[in-house]
Amino acid sequence: MITAIMQPVSSSHLTAIGYDDETESVFAEFKNGTTYEYFDVPPRVWQRFNQSKSKGKFLWANLRTNYNYARA
Repeated sequence: MITAIMQPVSSSHLTAIGYDDETESVFAEFKNGTTYEYFDVPPRVWQRFNQSKSKGKFLWANLRTNYNYARA
């Protein structure tokens, strides 16, 4: 269940991202319609992701490799 407000992003792979402060979960919605939740992501990492020029590259290099995730 998505528990964050999703914000649209300009990306070749993603349509929207969001963050839940209470659970420290990042949500990433892909262009194919699937959404993944990345668990226990510190606020500083979310801020870096949110401010990154390439959301897809950041996700693959930092979130997917360092945090547990599941389809939301």
